[in-house]
Amino acid sequence: MSIISSFSKPANIVIFGASGGIGNAIVEALAMDERAGNVIALSRTPPDFDSPKVTSLPVDIMDEASVAAIAGQCADAGPIDLVIVATGILHDGKRLRPEKRMQDLDAEAMAEVFRINTIAPAIIAKHFLPLMRRDEKTAFAAISARVGSIGDNRLGGWASYRASKAALNMLLKNLAIELARKHRDCAIVGLQPGTTDTALSAPFQRNVPRDQLQTPAYTARQLVRVMQALRSDDSGGLFDFLGLPFDP
Repeated sequence: MSIISSFSKPANIVIFGASGGIGNAIVEALAMDERAGNVIALSRTPPDFDSPKVTSLPVDIMDEASVAAIAGQCADAGPIDLVIVATGILHDGKRLRPEKRMQDLDAEAMAEVFRINTIAPAIIAKHFLPLMRRDEKTAFAAISARVGSIGDNRLGGWASYRASKAALNMLLKNLAIELARKHRDCAIVGLQPGTTDTALSAPFQRNVPRDQLQTPAYTARQLVRVMQALRSDDSGGLFDFLGLPFDP
C-alpha cells in the first residue's frame, strides 16, 4: 500500500520552503487534496495562503534553535505524516553562482551552498523524524537534483551544487538505513522536480526547450503524485517528477 493513500485520517503535513516557487506550489496542491488535514507551511518569510487547512509559520533553517523550536510547535498538532523539504540554493544573483571551472571555486560560497542544500535538511531530519507517526506509513521527502547524481555527471561544472546534492542523496540513504531499524513504515526519499520556471532556474532557461520548462503548479502536482505512490520499500531512493528512479 502506498504512503498517502494509507492514511486513515487527514494527514498532518509539514513543508519547508513554502515561499519558494516549488514549495509554494506544493502547499497549494496539498491544500486541495482531501487526504491532507493540517498543512504547516514554513519559510523565513511566511506567505499567506487562502486555504483554512494551511498554517504559515516562520523558521530559519540555518539556525538549529529555530528548527528545534518550530518542531516543538508542529508536534502540538499531533504526529506528523509527511515532511517535505523544498529548500535549496543554486545562486543568489550576487556572490553565489554555479562554477564553470575549478578556478571559480570559492571556499566561503561553497560552504554556504552546503549549509543550505545539505546541512539544513540534515538538521530538519534530526528534529522532525522523531515526530513522525508510528502507527501508519509516513514519508520524509527532500528536493534533490539529477545533477547531484555521480553516475549521471557527463558535463562537469556546477561543482558546489552538484556536490551538495550528492551529499544530500547520501544523507537521505543514511537516514533511511537508520530509521528502518526503528520505523519500517517511513519512506525517506529524494525528489527531482525537473526544470521548473522558478527564480532558481531563471538565469539558466535560455537553452531549455519551451516544452521542457515546467510550471511550478505542474511540478507540484507531479511531485504530490510521486509521494502518493511511495511505498515503505522505496526508502533511500531517488525519484524524478515522473516517479522514475535515478542513480545517486
